[in-house]
Amino acid sequence: MSPFIYVRDLGKRFGALTVLDGVSLEVRAGEALALLGANGAGKTTVLRVVATLLRPSRGRATVAGLDCVKEAEQVRRLVAYVGHGSHLYEDLTARENLKFWMTLADAPVADDAIQGALAAVDLDRAEGERVRRFSAGMKRRLSLARLLLVRPRGLLLDEPFASLDQAAKKWLAEHLLAFKAAGGAIVMSTHSFGRELDVADRVAILAEGRVVLDTARAGLAADELQRLYALHAEAEA
Repeated sequence: MSPFIYVRDLGKRFGALTVLDGVSLEVRAGEALALLGANGAGKTTVLRVVATLLRPSRGRATVAGLDCVKEAEQVRRLVAYVGHGSHLYEDLTARENLKFWMTLADAPVADDAIQGALAAVDLDRAEGERVRRFSAGMKRRLSLARLLLVRPRGLLLDEPFASLDQAAKKWLAEHLLAFKAAGGAIVMSTHSFGRELDVADRVAILAEGRVVLDTARAGLAADELQRLYALHAEAEA
């Protein structure tokens, strides 16, 4: 089976700074890959290139065989990207944010779907409040509610469990497992060893813009992953 997300020899420079230096990854339908690494390792940059938000300096990234640079518009129809920041409009309410986001995505706005998405992330009782009054966790949940309003084939998630309480983390893990079981592909970044790794089928460790280890998650205990991280990532620092 061909990979749904394919990254080959990806490089990205910002002036004299090299952020990615020959990254190669593959993610198939029904598979979740966790990108593990310290801040600045290149995890977010990989996600943003695949999400068509950054052009690589070299190499290639494709989604379902579509080039992320040359066929960016078609790629955006297949993937949903949730960045580390909430990217919400503070002066709009929770409901208005979701409606506005759906309008930007050129997707039908159904009130019952929005209500269901808000309820799923336990924000239905706060739907009329302006987002500026939300806690960091509430903002994170609202940004994740977007995933319930579109039907992508791939998810690109930057630190998806950050700022969430235990109940929200449980909900998100269950949602990602169901998405994966239905044939979806997931790439998510993290620098922790929490629930992201319970969802993942594979873990790729990045250090200084390079993949230093790509391994199956099955059978690896958290302490073994931490040992591998210390061995490969911290040795590169």
